[in-house]
Amino acid sequence: MGQALGFGRNGGPEVQEFFDRPDPVPGRGEVLIRVEVAGVNPLDHLVRSGLVPGLDGGRPFPRVLGMEAAGTVLALGEDVDGLEVGDAVFGFALTGGGTYAETTVLSAANTARVPAGLSAIVAATLPVAGTTAVDVLDQLGLPAGATVLVNGVGGGVGLAVARLAVERELRVIGTGSTAKREHAEAIGVRFIDYATEDVVAAARELVPDGFDGIVDLVGAASLRTVAPLARDPRAVIAVGDASVADLGGRFVERRLDRENLERSARLAVDGVLAPVITAVHSLSDAPAALAAVENGHASGKVVIKVA
Repeated sequence: MGQALGFGRNGGPEVQEFFDRPDPVPGRGEVLIRVEVAGVNPLDHLVRSGLVPGLDGGRPFPRVLGMEAAGTVLALGEDVDGLEVGDAVFGFALTGGGTYAETTVLSAANTARVPAGLSAIVAATLPVAGTTAVDVLDQLGLPAGATVLVNGVGGGVGLAVARLAVERELRVIGTGSTAKREHAEAIGVRFIDYATEDVVAAARELVPDGFDGIVDLVGAASLRTVAPLARDPRAVIAVGDASVADLGGRFVERRLDRENLERSARLAVDGVLAPVITAVHSLSDAPAALAAVENGHASGKVVIKVA
């Protein structure tokens, strides 16, 4: 038996509960891992709330929270290639297994070995934040010297996008709350504080001719505010709000396969994707970890150290 944090029905934080469960049995194309570190993401509370039902894997309640993890392979399901028992791995729990748990199952196609020189804590941040940064900037395809606005730069994904953009020699302007300024400026972002500045006016002053690209991590009204700042509407790419298409923009094209995980890991080993990890919680403190992300108070990346 192992402990997990999950939810017995869809809803807010009040539906979360710890429970014991047997080690799950890996199905076809899955691996069972002992979780060392789980990453915490906004997607976790959206799944709990029932807003993205396609990610629950069709599993019965109670369901376990969490989408990304790093750990050690304990068992293989049928038709798993390229992974062995004992491997240190990281990846996505895309089949609804959850990662806020002592053991879980990951989809083998969306799992990769942790390379030498990469810690489990860093590896656990890559499935969501690292691969999103790679995907969105590849999709934009901007040349060195181009300007990019990262709307919502202060979270784990935003800082990963900004850091990779700086590495690609883009001029990066980012928006966020006052508490997010320090981490953003530390990696070379020109920061616009939406709490104290007029975002549109400040952005137009910095880039009068319009941005070559915009990466939106906020959505809703904020997306609609910044979208007109792009020189070309198709250069607006949203990570969470599919209504960007109504504005002429595009939704991020995600690549969740092993190849992209390995690419993100190489960038992390080289120091290009160096996540800003601002909080490491124990499994018993996982509700507080998720609450910080859900409330928007977390700057950088929050992780749960399980083992």
